[in-house]
Amino acid sequence: MTRFALTLEFDGTPYQGLQRQKHGPSVQQAVEEALHRITGEDIAMHSAGRTDTGVHALAMRAHVDIEKDLSAFRVMEALNAQLRPAPIAVLACEVVPDDWHSRFSCTGRRYLYRIVNRRAPVALARKRAWQVARELDPEAMHSAAQALVGRHDFTTFRSVSCQAKDPVKTLDRLDVEQVATAFGPEIHIHAAARSFLHHQVRSMVGCLKLVGVGTWSKDRLADALEARDRAALGLNAPPHGLYFVEASYPDEGE
Repeated sequence: MTRFALTLEFDGTPYQGLQRQKHGPSVQQAVEEALHRITGEDIAMHSAGRTDTGVHALAMRAHVDIEKDLSAFRVMEALNAQLRPAPIAVLACEVVPDDWHSRFSCTGRRYLYRIVNRRAPVALARKRAWQVARELDPEAMHSAAQALVGRHDFTTFRSVSCQAKDPVKTLDRLDVEQVATAFGPEIHIHAAARSFLHHQVRSMVGCLKLVGVGTWSKDRLADALEARDRAALGLNAPPHGLYFVEASYPDEGE
């Protein structure tokens, strides 16, 4: 039995999230079915994080255990061949120790949220970013975001269906910047932490959008955090602007 670490890129638009679901297709199901066609084995894929319906990944880490004698390069090539034309790509594959776990060995996770800030309808980035027509103030958003950095009870910013036992998390980074792209002005929000609650990033982004349009102040955002009550949430951003960017591990420089 060999354990392989996979790095996956995927467009979440056609999937009901990364994890297997009873009510629709998932990234995990697509990869596991491809592995079965390659090996004839029933293989479970474990990943560094979960994603909601419509959320994308630039470099999701996962691992699988395969009995068949295959090289890492062969696993990557075969998976990519079997996954076509699904919007899932294996960017890298390597053999890892048997005790390496994509989720439990992970020491950090990074997300990116994209907001296209223009009035004209979005065509090419329609399922890749959240369009906000009203002009946003990225400096005000960044300043307010710093109230959320650090160790806090993020109950306000977690889904009511979140299964985490503890709402207390340490947010290492929440930066907001405006960038020029081919689609026009975009607001990029970068979030980093060891782990996140369900909907935490999207909930933080939704409230920062309210700050950006002037509906909320920095103090209002801090008050929402302090409330520790989901009812204090101003807005939950849609999933299609969210990207899982990176998972970090101790043996990879963390």
